[in-house]
This record gives sequence, C-alpha cells and structure tokens, in this order.
Amino acid sequence: QVQLVESGGGLVQAGGALRLSCAASGRFFSAYATGWFRQAPGKEREFVAGINWGGDGTAYADSVKGRFTISRDGAKNTVYLQMNSLKPEDTAVYYCAARSGSYSRDPRLFGSWGQGTQVTVSS
Repeated sequence: QVQLVESGGGLVQAGGALRLSCAASGRFFSAYATGWFRQAPGKEREFVAGINWGGDGTAYADSVKGRFTISRDGAKNTVYLQMNSLKPEDTAVYYCAARSGSYSRDPRLFGSWGQGTQVTVSS
C-alpha cells in the first residue's frame, strides 16, 4: 500500500479555482492508478476524476468535465486536481485514493486513501 496526504483545500467564491495535491509515499506508487473522490454531507462518496499510473488515461465525472483536470508528476510522487469555475455544488471533502492496476470509478476498489481536504465554494 501507499500513504497519501491531500492538501490545497479551502474556501473560494463561485467561479474561482483551487488546486488540490495528493502526495504519495511508497515504493511502488508509480504502478498505482489514482482517483479523486468527494463526499458532501449526507451524500455518498462519489468519483470525481481518475488517472492511470502512466498518466496515459484519464476519466472525469460528467459534473466536472471541462472544469477539472487531473494530472500527476512521477518525479514528485504527486497527483493534482486543478479545479476551475468552481460551483457551490462542488463543496465537499475531497479524497485522494490509489489502487494497483487501472483507475476505477468505484471507491470500493481502492485500498489506499488520504485523510481528505475540505473544499467550500460560496455563492
């Protein structure tokens, strides 16, 4: 398994931007696919974006497509989520997760999780 630590959350006005970071430690992180998920109060955890270990495959939830971009820096063992044009409905705790193999939209398939970072978008 790998250890994940998210950062970059905060309070932003609607239309603003934030960049989340997920720093990973672990010898084989380069072989792991990474996903960003989010969970709002009273709601289930949902898929936001995913990226394969080689960075050659990405996927996005329809609700964020065109606004969010996932990327990774192999040299820094870090995955980023650039979030633009934020909306109040993007408010949630954002989690980074990793799994061996290709990315998935199912959070149950991820074995490694960060502690989460709060993103709050005011209207």
